[in-house]
Amino acid sequence: MTAPQPDFRQAMATVPGPVVIATTVDPLGRPWGFTASSFTSLSADPPLVLVCLDKKASTHRAFSTCDRFLVNVLSAEHAEVAQRFATSGTDRFAAADTRPLELGLPGLPDATARIACTLHSVLDGGDHSILVGRVVRTAVSQEPPLVYCRRGFTRLDPVPAAV
Repeated sequence: MTAPQPDFRQAMATVPGPVVIATTVDPLGRPWGFTASSFTSLSADPPLVLVCLDKKASTHRAFSTCDRFLVNVLSAEHAEVAQRFATSGTDRFAAADTRPLELGLPGLPDATARIACTLHSVLDGGDHSILVGRVVRTAVSQEPPLVYCRRGFTRLDPVPAAV
């Protein structure tokens, strides 16, 4: 496999992306979670979303074999949560800011949105797996979202109300 050109990574860093944490529980009831900025809708009928996960991640097995997962779209106030769930070797759930929500999965009550999914399929995406989820439940708040761009977290400027 050829290594990507440095310009590819630099170019992709200029593309703003949502910041989400995906969570699940394994058959023993242990919670698992990771931060992602590669999350998007895939289909409206049936309702499908996708989130990408590095195949080398410690959470990969839990997510590629789970029956359901929850995508928490982080609010502008969740930069610390995003960083914690992106850090290897730490107890991502130690802060106790998640609680069982949709489908009994760990979620952030104050997330911008939560999208509960059953695992529809796992696709090969090079060094990542593409987790395709069938949406079964959603929750939405008015919190502004956290955005990842140029290798850092930022918030969107408020959009003026339509006149």
